[in-house]
Amino acid sequence: MEMKYKIILASNSPRRRELLAGLDIPFTVRVVEGIAESYPLNLPVPEIPLYIAKEKAAAYEIADDELVITADTVVVFDKKEVLGKPKDEEDARRMLGLLSGNTHQVITGVCLTTTERQSAFVVETDVTFKVLGKEEIDYYIGRYKPFDKAGAYGIQEWIGYVGVTFLHGSYFNVMGLPVQRIYEELKRMQ
Repeated sequence: MEMKYKIILASNSPRRRELLAGLDIPFTVRVVEGIAESYPLNLPVPEIPLYIAKEKAAAYEIADDELVITADTVVVFDKKEVLGKPKDEEDARRMLGLLSGNTHQVITGVCLTTTERQSAFVVETDVTFKVLGKEEIDYYIGRYKPFDKAGAYGIQEWIGYVGVTFLHGSYFNVMGLPVQRIYEELKRMQ
């Protein structure tokens, strides 16, 4: 696809870089440090990642020939509890214990921003885990150290191989970037 804009990925995430690279579209990474990933406490849970993605987009100075992609992903348990990145091993065990034997949602908010317009959207995926044994949780945390991952897991890692029994929606969204939808939006913005 011919790109009218220079694509900028506003993320330090190696997973997001890998996923966007899979679209075979040239891009560069530019990260503005110190953007607060906070949100109003009364904001409905499904709106949180889009709010944060828009806040990230607002922090960028964009040239006329640039398009900036910002994103935020949250893991939601029981339709109301946002599971962020675990603070430590105990917090990771707590989160994986909640997800064990249950279905949760992974919601990513994405903004594609130019000087002229912004396309903002949310992609939601349902993920179901089998009942995880204590040994499985301990092994995963000890071996993979999922402290930089919302919900304390990466679906592309061992826990996803052995634990995920059902997925409804975008697999890549669960990894952190709904690339199929981004591709469609980029085509529309050309």
